[in-house]
Amino acid sequence: MPLPNMDDLDAVLSSRHSPDAYEAIRKAKIGIAGLGGLGSNAAAMLARAGISRLTIADLDVVDLGNINRQHYYLEQVGIAKVNATEELLRKINPYIKVEKHCMRLTPGNIPDVFMGCNVVCEAFDVPSEKAMLINTLLEKCSGIKVVSGSGMAGFGRSNDIRTEKLFADLYICGDGIDMEGAEGGLMSPRVNICAGHMANAVISLLIKGDI
Repeated sequence: MPLPNMDDLDAVLSSRHSPDAYEAIRKAKIGIAGLGGLGSNAAAMLARAGISRLTIADLDVVDLGNINRQHYYLEQVGIAKVNATEELLRKINPYIKVEKHCMRLTPGNIPDVFMGCNVVCEAFDVPSEKAMLINTLLEKCSGIKVVSGSGMAGFGRSNDIRTEKLFADLYICGDGIDMEGAEGGLMSPRVNICAGHMANAVISLLIKGDI
């Protein structure tokens, strides 16, 4: 079966969301920093929702140990995560525009990498890197809203994962439990739930301006 053209895909998404909501989603540019369990899954959800421009950044390659919770497949092991993510996003929407940065993010390059983004999803694992990214975005990138995934792993009560506005332009998704205190290590279901919170927060910010 031939792929639908871009106009047909836009028409279907517009009818699913409502024209005004879809226009807000379609014209946005979203950044994702970190393409692990949260970032890779959130990227796929946003592409399905109709986001047409994504800026993705990650230094790593897909590892066999990532398959249990990240949005990758065995044949992608050894591929740079930015390339593997782009490959999967184009299977969802072949017309999506993906800007890739296979690099370590620093206070010096973050403003250039995420220039023009409406919202940036922070999906790092290391607390110090999470803090560095959030602080840099809020201090140096005026107008960008930040959705951060924090303190979420293991298995257990799904309803413990929540989305909260911490202060102006910063929204936190997670359960607030330190990784070392999580029961059962890293598992896909709760990671996906939190990634869904992040994607939903992005869409809410684009359509309503808040969550």
